[in-house]
Amino acid sequence: MPRGCEHGRIMQRRNAIFTIAAGALWTSARAQNESEPGAAPLYLTFDTGHMGIAALVAEVLRRQQVRATFFAANERTLEGEGSLSRHWGPWWKARADEGHELASHTWDHVYWRADLPGREPRFRVRPSAGAFAGREFTWSAEQYCQNIEQASERLAYYSGKKPLPLFRAPGGKTSPCLLAAARACGYAHVGWSPAGFLGDELPSDKYPNRVLLERALKTIRPGDILLAHLGIWSRQDPWAPAVLEPLIEGLKARGLCFATLRGHPAYADWIATHGA
Repeated sequence: MPRGCEHGRIMQRRNAIFTIAAGALWTSARAQNESEPGAAPLYLTFDTGHMGIAALVAEVLRRQQVRATFFAANERTLEGEGSLSRHWGPWWKARADEGHELASHTWDHVYWRADLPGREPRFRVRPSAGAFAGREFTWSAEQYCQNIEQASERLAYYSGKKPLPLFRAPGGKTSPCLLAAARACGYAHVGWSPAGFLGDELPSDKYPNRVLLERALKTIRPGDILLAHLGIWSRQDPWAPAVLEPLIEGLKARGLCFATLRGHPAYADWIATHGA
């Protein structure tokens, strides 16, 4: 594990020039491809949730022949069991068999809250699932990595397929220190594109499905990573399939296609060198 958080800060500074240059090249390439049928693909991703729309999502993806990447935590579901409980094992296996990719969202859907001072990296975290949901803890880098790994191992057990060596921090909340710790134990973090936030976490009264669909079709560009969930407790008007299928159809009509994160240019080399 890296010593303290200084390692993450050093690596962040070292990568800054490369990131700026790569970003400029990626933006330029994306601009050239926006109206081309051969444009960079879109990367549709789902995080777990109450799983109430999981079957509908799977049906739409199967009908549209779209492959997605799923980030799983053991969150509470409408059935009362966790989304990585035995009840959901066949669902995860079916998605893997269909060619979707699986990855960790941390076992307890753990929110990073802050880095803590000290020679060794430590973090203040708050799980939002499991027996300790809502309580704050101080975790070492090793403990955080174990929580990532626990979800990944459960997905491997159910699917018979090694998940991608990627993870998504709940809420996208991270720090350079946290990211360095995760990479040290074999996991690269995946966020989402600004236009890729599909809005299914937003309140239905202010952001009805029609508005979310129109906004997504207008703003999504080739190469974007899209984010949705398998059910949001607070949303009264379910996002899928009402938005999901017409969104996929509308993006296809623009000449766009979909791929899993296995082929994403920012992660392909990492995945290839970390055994997935």
